[in-house]
Amino acid sequence: MRSFKVPDMSCGHCTATIEKAIKAIDPTASVTCDTGTRQVEVDSVLNEHALTEAIRNAGYCVTAASTT
Repeated sequence: MRSFKVPDMSCGHCTATIEKAIKAIDPTASVTCDTGTRQVEVDSVLNEHALTEAIRNAGYCVTAASTT
């Protein structure tokens, strides 16, 4: 499981956009977004860089990432 801090994620549209971007590169990924903490948790076979790039390409800034 990887966690990403996405400070500009603030609503349901944001979470849907991020989830769609991640699932476009890994359809089997499990994505959980929390707008309160601005955290995105992803369980995926892809590496951190690929997931970070997917979020950035969707238009969001990623300020921190960690593996749990």
